[in-house]
Amino acid sequence: MMRRLAAGLAAAALGATVLGAAAAPALADPGYDGGHTRLQFDANPEPVWRGTTLDLEGRLSVQCDEDYISGFVSVHHADDCGESEAWHRLGWKRITILFKPNHSGRWHYVDTVRTSGDGYFHTTARAHTSGTWKAVFDGSRGLEPAGATDYVKVIGRHH
Repeated sequence: MMRRLAAGLAAAALGATVLGAAAAPALADPGYDGGHTRLQFDANPEPVWRGTTLDLEGRLSVQCDEDYISGFVSVHHADDCGESEAWHRLGWKRITILFKPNHSGRWHYVDTVRTSGDGYFHTTARAHTSGTWKAVFDGSRGLEPAGATDYVKVIGRHH
C-alpha cells in the first residue's frame, strides 16, 4: 500500500490525475487484488403457488479494504465504510436475473436491473415451475464478479 501511495503522490505532484492515470498501472500489476464483491439474493415467498408473483431482491457490496477504497481504484456510488463495517454497498450496478427450471441444464434470462443508490435491487417474476433463481454481477473495473442463487419450489395452483 505504501508503494501505491508514494506513486500516487508522485503522480499528483507532476499534475497527473491519481485515479485516472495511476489506476491502469495498478490494475495491470499482477499482484493487484481487486475489490472483493458479495451479492446477497433472495427469491420469496418459498414455497410459492404456481402462477403467482415472486419477489427477487438482494444487495451488492464490496469488501471494505483501505488499500482498495483509498488506493488507486475509485468506487463510485459506494457508501462510506465506518470503522466497524466490513462491506460497502454498491449503487447503480447492473444485476442480471436468470432462472433454471428443475431437470434443465440451461439458464434462462429473466431481467436486468440496477442496484439503487444504497446497493439494493428488486424485481418480480411469475412462478411457473420449481427451479433455481440466480442473480449475477458481471464485475466492472476493479470489482470482481459475484453471483448468488436461491431455489424455489412451486406448488399446486392458486385459486
